[in-house]
Amino acid sequence: MSFSKSSRLLAVIGMMAGPFVATSPAPTGEMASLRHDPRKVRLERYFDEKQCPVKPLAADFVAAADRHRLDWRLLPSIAFVESSGGKAYHNNNIFGWRNGDHRFRSVKESIHKVAERLANSEHYRNKPLEKVLHTYNPTPGYKERVLDVMDDLGPARASGPIQVSYHN
Repeated sequence: MSFSKSSRLLAVIGMMAGPFVATSPAPTGEMASLRHDPRKVRLERYFDEKQCPVKPLAADFVAAADRHRLDWRLLPSIAFVESSGGKAYHNNNIFGWRNGDHRFRSVKESIHKVAERLANSEHYRNKPLEKVLHTYNPTPGYKERVLDVMDDLGPARASGPIQVSYHN
């Protein structure tokens, strides 16, 4: 059986492309499920309206909140108040964590590490949101600024599956 020149060329191209197609990374289950999450869409829209550089990390904010059972609006609101949503920060620290002196390897790492600390640290765990915010930053008016951004982002529950919501 003989193959034409074009058939052989297609076979070679197919063999070369196969490994690239087969090994291209697929989104993880968690990130893939967030693709159309209304909370992620709302964060992207909000960050876009405010021209915040953290817009591409909207899914990370939602995933970190879900993983640690936090209100989905808390982390982006703190980041907005502390760094204008990634406009002004250093050490990859968009949250002003430890008075802004803590160094993170990346902004993405900061999202997940701060979420973990807010959920698990004895300083924050099992406290109502207002007390968490007061512990985070006791400066007068800070809590109110974060809560205002949370309100701007939308309701805690109507936008998606939330584990813990904001309590008065």
